[in-house]
Amino acid sequence: MKPRILQVKIIEGVVTIKGLKFNIHAKIITGYLTILICLVVSLLIVINRMTDLQDEINFVAEHDIEIHDLANQIQKNVLDMETGMRGYALTGDEVYLEPYNQGSRSWLDNYNNLHSLLADNGAQQRNLEEMKPLIENWISGSGEYVINAKRNHDTKSLTKHFREKKGKNITDQLRTQFASFLATEKGLTTKRINQLNDHTNNLKLTLYGLIILVTAFTIAIAVFLSNSIVKTIKQVIKAIKGIMEENTSVDLTTRIKVHTRDETRELAEAMNELLSALEKHNWVQKGLTDISTLYQGITDINELTRLFISKLAPLLGASYGVVYLRRNQGGKIDFVKVAGYAIDEGDLVKTSFRLGEGIVGQAALDKRIFLIDKIPEDHFKIITGLGASNPRNLLIAPILYDDRVEAVVEFAALQPFQAQHLSLLDLLQDKFGSSISSVSGRMEVERLLAESQVMTEELQAQSEELQAQSEELQMQQEQLRLSNEYLEEQKEYAEQRARELKKAKDELEDYSLKLRMSSQYKTDFLANMSHELRTPLNSILILSQMLMENNADMDGEEVAEYARVVNTSGADLLRLIDDILDLSKIEAGKIEILTDEVNVTEFPQTMRNMFDPVAVKKNLQFVVQTDSNVPPVISTDGQRLQQIVKNLLSNAFKFTQQGGVTLEIKLAPPEKAGPLLNNKMGEPVLAISVIDTGIGIPQEKQQIIFDAFQQVDGTTNRQYGGTGLGLSICREFTRLLGGALEVVSEPEKGSTFTLYIPSRLDAEEFVSEDVQLAMEEVAVTVSEPNRIEKEFEAVQPEEEEGGRSDEQLFKGKRVLLVEDDGRNVFALVTALERKGVTVHVAQNGKQALEMLQVDNKFDLVFMDIMMPVMGGYEAMKVIREDLGMHHLPIIALTAKAMKGERDKCMEAGASDYIMKPLNIDQLFSLMRVWLTEQVNQD
Repeated sequence: MKPRILQVKIIEGVVTIKGLKFNIHAKIITGYLTILICLVVSLLIVINRMTDLQDEINFVAEHDIEIHDLANQIQKNVLDMETGMRGYALTGDEVYLEPYNQGSRSWLDNYNNLHSLLADNGAQQRNLEEMKPLIENWISGSGEYVINAKRNHDTKSLTKHFREKKGKNITDQLRTQFASFLATEKGLTTKRINQLNDHTNNLKLTLYGLIILVTAFTIAIAVFLSNSIVKTIKQVIKAIKGIMEENTSVDLTTRIKVHTRDETRELAEAMNELLSALEKHNWVQKGLTDISTLYQGITDINELTRLFISKLAPLLGASYGVVYLRRNQGGKIDFVKVAGYAIDEGDLVKTSFRLGEGIVGQAALDKRIFLIDKIPEDHFKIITGLGASNPRNLLIAPILYDDRVEAVVEFAALQPFQAQHLSLLDLLQDKFGSSISSVSGRMEVERLLAESQVMTEELQAQSEELQAQSEELQMQQEQLRLSNEYLEEQKEYAEQRARELKKAKDELEDYSLKLRMSSQYKTDFLANMSHELRTPLNSILILSQMLMENNADMDGEEVAEYARVVNTSGADLLRLIDDILDLSKIEAGKIEILTDEVNVTEFPQTMRNMFDPVAVKKNLQFVVQTDSNVPPVISTDGQRLQQIVKNLLSNAFKFTQQGGVTLEIKLAPPEKAGPLLNNKMGEPVLAISVIDTGIGIPQEKQQIIFDAFQQVDGTTNRQYGGTGLGLSICREFTRLLGGALEVVSEPEKGSTFTLYIPSRLDAEEFVSEDVQLAMEEVAVTVSEPNRIEKEFEAVQPEEEEGGRSDEQLFKGKRVLLVEDDGRNVFALVTALERKGVTVHVAQNGKQALEMLQVDNKFDLVFMDIMMPVMGGYEAMKVIREDLGMHHLPIIALTAKAMKGERDKCMEAGASDYIMKPLNIDQLFSLMRVWLTEQVNQD
């Protein structure tokens, strides 16, 4: 039984920090709110500027156009009156007076409306007012005069009037003033449009400035928050790793210092407390080891107690120490002083205590430790060379062994005893008590052996006593062995905990790697999907626009060829959209399985009708084999089954360049189908295999091809297109039909996809499973907002005197088109050749470099980005750096609408950038800019 320790326990409370506790949660929320406020303020500024621009546009559109219309209308009224008057003067028919009458009624209203619109322009109002008397003079002095003379048949007056040309002079003056008036208005309108353009450019600069400012501010906040959080965490991790790693010396006296008032401060304080506890534990273990080594080889009890008190007193910070050893005389037990620390023989130290006498005797009687921190002034003095001092603390502890007090130790110190001091003393009690018992036993054995020489009659009794003591020693050794085993178990437990922590760390790192891989898969899927959708859409838009604009100039064969390419591209686009819709339906759990009787005998012919033309076009063999024991009718969803097989055959033809594709339909062996489909009823299972001699699939990628967004080659320079959804959809449809899908493949030797389908699928037994898997990210990926900005405004060039028309600018120019898609090549070549451009085509970047090395006299290069063999980025870098063609205009054509794509193209060496689907006017506008610049340089 261990003695009870009387000590004061300090309860650690929560320390209240004066000031605001700005925790991590508050920091993050504050950062986001600050960024949000900046964005809102920026948005309000942009909206305000856009509202002002819209007001200016509305003013030009409504005010200036109406002024032009009214001025033209007044001029037309005068012209109508002059025409009607002349017609009536020549014919005398009243019908010719209708334009005159209509103009005379309308011109004044139009004049008043125009006069009111010019309220903000006094000069133009005065110009308009100068024309009013002329109009009135012409009406009264020429119009009415001629009409009245004609009605009165006064031919002489009419002849005289026209001979004098009074009316003509007035109309000529009106035309001159109207021309001047309209020219002034056009100048004002042009000035307003220029101001509007200046304001638009200022708005762009403002927007770019706000974007840069908000971005910089956001980055600053992110860096500040991350540094304030991560710094302390890294220190804690470093300390923990140092503790966990074996054979590493850790400075347990170091402490983590933080100046923040958030959770990281609490983490640092907790780590500091852990280091303090480990430091105390390490001190106790070291002291225990040092003192335990002193007991070896000692046979004298006085030497043992002297060494013990001399070693332990300095460790406890004691200035004085005394050891009282148990003595049994005549059945009376007392404790006698046997050793001291810093105590002289002449010191007034009590030499013995009985049980219960004084604190020493009471400690032996109660078997507990006494810790006294209030010492009277007249107590024992601690004497040094400079004087004498009263001790501040006394520590009296019994030394027990086998629940018996073997000794009592007393220590006096000027400083308080610490908790680790008591822990060390507590651990030493059993060991020191065992040592005292062992040494006493050995001394007793020696005494008995000496007495045996003179007391032979007591030899037997002494031998029996010696045997008893030997057994006691064996018991002590057994206890020591058990204690060592317990320590070994504690060591193994600590090592196991360290291994578990390392395993958890490895699992976290593996999970982080999987998250990064998933993010990369989504990025690759977005790039590939953008390319796959925009490529057919590009040719559709270009050819349809050309059909719309030049239909009258095309012959029937050309229109048919355009329509064929548009139809093919539309079918490809529809197929991609269907794949995305099927995947979205599977994700939402809205796929319905319609079980019906499916005629298996008709299935081979259906597949032949679909894929025989594909095989002929690619010069491949297509074989369909059906075993005779296949049931003619099965119960399943025929549409989904056909869609799975169509996807597998499409993939087989897509990745096969030579050889052939085989479709096998047979019954699956029961030993294969039973475990695979959990077919407990023994129903026949169809095995539909699609075998090709294509490129094959590496072993490490035969599982990921069934995951959404993933392909064997997911890079932008891949040889084969696609979105990576086909096999994922096949797998999910197969699960819904209660089947399984397996693949066996070897690179360069081909692949075999085997579809196992039960011959019977009961609708009432079908339970929809969770088929979302990794598809949850599809909706977010596909629904990404369209953030393509309009980069050019197609402005129709006005041919000025001495300028160059498009025909003159484009005719005879040599353009290199680097594009791997035949539809886009056909559309672009057709469009460019209509402008008189000579087009040379390269299928990839490598072929383009070979052509440029042979012939470098090209005026312009159109460079697609995603191509096999060599992509656009690499090709442009080689053209600029290796070939040294720094002045050759290169326009990048890409279907990737990803963030930073423009900057990436420009860094690779592009002169300009345009996204697919292409706007043909925008394309010609870009060509016009770069060809004109090239002409100016020449």
